[in-house]
Amino acid sequence: LRACPASHRFLARALHKRGQARRKRMTGEINMQAQTKILVVDDNEVVRLSLLRSLRNASRSVQLADSAAEAVRLLEQERFDVVLLDLRMPGMDGLSFLKILKQRWPECEAIVITGYPTIETAVEALRLGAFNYLAKPVGPDEIVSAANDATIQKQWTLRREPRMQAAHA
Repeated sequence: LRACPASHRFLARALHKRGQARRKRMTGEINMQAQTKILVVDDNEVVRLSLLRSLRNASRSVQLADSAAEAVRLLEQERFDVVLLDLRMPGMDGLSFLKILKQRWPECEAIVITGYPTIETAVEALRLGAFNYLAKPVGPDEIVSAANDATIQKQWTLRREPRMQAAHA
C-alpha cells in the first residue's frame, strides 16, 4: 500500500507542530493568562535575592520569606503557584514546612533546594509531595526551568481535577 504525497505532507506538518509544542515545553515557554506567583523561602538573604533575580520577569511575581513561619503567614494571605524552599532553616525546617504546605495548600507545587542533599531527604521530600529536589549550587537556568516545569505540572493537575471530580460524581 503506497501512501499518497498529500498524506506525507499532512503527517510532516502534524509532526512539525507536535515538535514545536514539545520544544516550547522543554524550553520553558508557558502560555498563561495569569501571572505565576512564586514564594521563595530561605533563611539566607543572598540566596533569596539570587533566586529573586533569576525568577522575576513579566510572567512571574516573586515574594520572599526568611522563615517557614513567615511563609505560612504569606500563604494564609494569598495564593501561590510554586514555593521554592530550603531544607535547613532555623525554627521549622523545610521538610516540616513542606508537610504543612501540602496538607493546607495541596494545589501549590513545591521545589526543595538544599546545600546538604542526601538520598534520605530527597526521598522524604518527594514522598511528602515535592515536585522537585535540587542541590545547591543551582544555576539561574536550572531554577527557571524547575519553576516553569512546576507551573506546567500545576496547570495540568488543575485541568484534570474537574474531569476526575465529574467522573466520580
